[in-house]
Amino acid sequence: QVQLVESGGGLVQTGGSLRLSCAASGRDISSYLMGWFRQAPGKEREFVQGIRWNEDTTFYRDSSVKGRFTISRNNAENTVYLQMNSLKPEDTAVYYCAAGRVYGMNIYTGAKYDYWGQGTQVTVSS
Repeated sequence: QVQLVESGGGLVQTGGSLRLSCAASGRDISSYLMGWFRQAPGKEREFVQGIRWNEDTTFYRDSSVKGRFTISRNNAENTVYLQMNSLKPEDTAVYYCAAGRVYGMNIYTGAKYDYWGQGTQVTVSS
């Protein structure tokens, strides 16, 4: 069993920054890939970025966040971060942290993840 607790969401103006945190606890955390997903109102959940605990490779899919969002981790604190810069109104969504034993294309599929956090709201005002 793995528990995930997100924090760091809030209201920010266009062009602002936020850093989301995801604190992980439980067994065999290092065997999971940690992913950030987001879901905007009326839209499907989408993969944002992912990272493994023991590799430097990061995963992203949507080019709209490349160069603006950066995922990182602190292994000593079992915490994963999502630094979000140059935020835009279209980044408004509930952001979720997830853990899954996923590989290949399954990395980008939320249904393949085993554990989820409660979500944190990010609102970017224009």
